Amino acid sequence: MTVKPIVLLGDPRLRLEGQPVDSFGKYLHELLDDLADTMRHAPGVGLAAPQLGVALQACVVEVEGHLHELINPTIVRATGEDRDLEGCLSIPGYTAYVTRKEHIWVVAQNRFGRRIKVAGTGLLSRAMQHEIDHLHGKLYIDYLASMEELIPVGPSDEEEERGEADVERRALVG
Repeated sequence: MTVKPIVLLGDPRLRLEGQPVDSFGKYLHELLDDLADTMRHAPGVGLAAPQLGVALQACVVEVEGHLHELINPTIVRATGEDRDLEGCLSIPGYTAYVTRKEHIWVVAQNRFGRRIKVAGTGLLSRAMQHEIDHLHGKLYIDYLASMEELIPVGPSDEEEERGEADVERRALVG
């Protein structure tokens, strides 16, 4: 596992369509490990392969201590609406209110190629939708009517000294 640099807004690799994964060997396992390590180090709750410059349909989401590795994920059902603040590790220093589906059902593969199903609500639902968007070259800012909707965030010097900024950063998805 290695902490890798996260691709930032402006890098064209963020807008690439991820290619389907068809090989479930060592390369994929190392990529998933790197995604999880990098996400945790950031810290965040999700990270997609394109954010490491890899145009593959692979992402990780970790909510409430449970790591979900999603390969070739597809949302098969979605209900309700949820509007909440959302941020992105590739767009540091900003959040915005984004409307997402409240509850989603995802079909994907795990690191060994086995079919899995994941249902999510709340933060898990939001994070999975956010990461699946990344796999298709879409960013949360694409849902905004204007970039003026972005809300600058960042710890004050006092919060940084006390370590309180980490609590706010936890809400960042990849």
